[in-house]
Amino acid sequence: MYVGLLHLATLLLLAADTSHAQRITPDLAMMQYFQRRLIQLEERLIKCEHNTQLHSQKIYYLSNEIHGQMNRIGAHKAEVKTQVESVALRVGRLERDMEYVQNNIPDQPNVHMEEALLDQQVKEARTLKKKAKTDFGTDCGTVLTGVESMKIVKKAGDIYGAWLRDPTKGSAKVYYFDGIKNDTLIEFPSLKIFHESNFLQKSNTIQLPFPWQGTGHVVYNGFVYYHQADTTNRILKVHLLNRTVSDSIILPGVRHLPVYALSPHTFVHLVVDEMGLWIIHADPDLGGNLVLTKLDPGTMHVEHFWDTSCNSRDAEAAFLICGTMYVVYNSRHGGRSSVRCLYAIHDIILNGETPVLFFPKGYTNHASMQYYPKSKELYSWDDGYQTIYKLDVKKRNVATSN
Repeated sequence: MYVGLLHLATLLLLAADTSHAQRITPDLAMMQYFQRRLIQLEERLIKCEHNTQLHSQKIYYLSNEIHGQMNRIGAHKAEVKTQVESVALRVGRLERDMEYVQNNIPDQPNVHMEEALLDQQVKEARTLKKKAKTDFGTDCGTVLTGVESMKIVKKAGDIYGAWLRDPTKGSAKVYYFDGIKNDTLIEFPSLKIFHESNFLQKSNTIQLPFPWQGTGHVVYNGFVYYHQADTTNRILKVHLLNRTVSDSIILPGVRHLPVYALSPHTFVHLVVDEMGLWIIHADPDLGGNLVLTKLDPGTMHVEHFWDTSCNSRDAEAAFLICGTMYVVYNSRHGGRSSVRCLYAIHDIILNGETPVLFFPKGYTNHASMQYYPKSKELYSWDDGYQTIYKLDVKKRNVATSN
C-alpha cells in the first residue's frame, strides 16, 4: 500500500513539473524574441546615427563652399561696381567733352540761327544788367587764355592747405595755412624767404581769435577773411596786426555741402581779383551749383550774388579774373586739371573766347587756388607742393548790340 502511495505521489510530482515546464517555455521564447528585436533596433539606430553624421559632415563642407563662393561673388561684385563707376565717370566726361565740342563747332546750317540767338541773349543780358542797377566799377576786360608756365616753389606741410599773398598795398608778404583746421597762420616777409630751406626761422606765427577751417581763406588789405571752424556759415574778418575780429557775416545759403566735391573740407571759398572780394559756395537747392557773391570788404555787406550754372561735382577749385569765375575740374583718382565751366558777371563771353584750358599734370587734386592779380599768377597747393601757375591773359572782346 505504501509503495502504491509513493508511486502515486511520484506520478503527481512528475505531472506538476511537466505543467510548470510547459508554462516556462512560451515565456522564454517571448523573451528571446524581444531580445532579438531590441538588438535589431539598436543596430538600426547605430546605422542611422552614422548616416546622420555623414550628412552633417557633407552639409558642413557644402556650407563652407557656399560661404567661399559668396565671398568670391562679393569681391567680384565690388570689382564690377568699381569698374562700372569708372566707366560711368569716363562716359560722363566724354559726354561733357562732346557737348563742349558741339557747342563750339556747330553744324553749318545752324550757324545763322545760333548767331541770332547769341545776339538775342546779349541784348537780354544787357537789359537785365541795367535793371539790376548794380555798380561794381569798371570791368577790367581781361580773360584767361592759357597757362604759360608752372613753378614748384617747395613742398611743406599737409596734403591740404593754402598759401597766398595780399594783393593790396604792394605787400610782398606770403601767408601760409597748413592743414584743414587751425587757429594760426604763418607770415613770411617775401616769396624769396619762403623758398629758403630755413624759412620757418624768419617767419611770424599769427594766433587768431577763432580757428579757421577748409582751404578757402584770403588776405586782403591787411585783414584775413576766413570761414570760422565749427560753424556752418560764419565768415570772420580779423585784423592781422592787433589780431582781433573787426567784423563778421552770416552768409545765407551755405550748408553742409562742400563748395568743390574734390575738396571735401572746404565749404566756403573767399577769393580776390582785380574787382575786389568774392565768396563762392555750393547751394544744395540748386543741385550743387555754385553761387557767386560780391562782398564789400570794408562793411562785410553783400553787394550782389549770382546763381551760376557751374556745378560742384568733380570740381576741385575756382578763381576769378576781372569778374569772371573759372571753375577747375578733375577726377577723384587724380589727373590733369582743366577749366570746364566759367561765369562772367558783366556780359556774355563769346564762344571763341571760351578757353580749352588744361593745367600741367600735377601730383593729385589741387587743395586750393588763389589768384594774385598783380602778376597774373595762381598760388596753388597740390598734395603738399606749393606751386605757382603763370597765366596767359588777353583783353576781352565785348559783343556790341545793333
